[in-house]
Amino acid sequence: MKNVAEITKQALTPMIEEMGYEVVDVEYVKKPEGMTLTVFIDIPRGVTIDDCEKVHLAVNPVIDELDPTGDEPYVFNISSPGLDRPFKTQRDYERNYGKEVEIKLYAPLKGKKYYEGVLLEKGANTVKISSPSGEESIETSRIAFVRPLVRFE
Repeated sequence: MKNVAEITKQALTPMIEEMGYEVVDVEYVKKPEGMTLTVFIDIPRGVTIDDCEKVHLAVNPVIDELDPTGDEPYVFNISSPGLDRPFKTQRDYERNYGKEVEIKLYAPLKGKKYYEGVLLEKGANTVKISSPSGEESIETSRIAFVRPLVRFE
């Protein structure tokens, strides 16, 4: 079976990057309304609804011609990654060095499954943060997700 998300990402990334956006992720998932193919884009100033519309209009003819699902029905979306999207790539980490993050673990480490702190670095096998209790280095194999810490005041 072909990987719809990967086919879509390979086909659309050069075009979207030429427009000045980064393709952060592509998902092909089952939702209550049926299969949904979503391309997540980003840009340093943040993605607006106008950006999503602009990219959608540009790539829609390409995706129709590509037919990544082999005539299976799906809903096609262009979206921003969202404020609290978990980091997936090294670039996600690098973009967030010096910013507050939250880390959720699969199992407790030193009695805790949840950490907050300032992201210092992401190595090959560890994520390092600075928190009020000091620096913490956590093995990536223990981490369920790392994402920006969003505070609502």
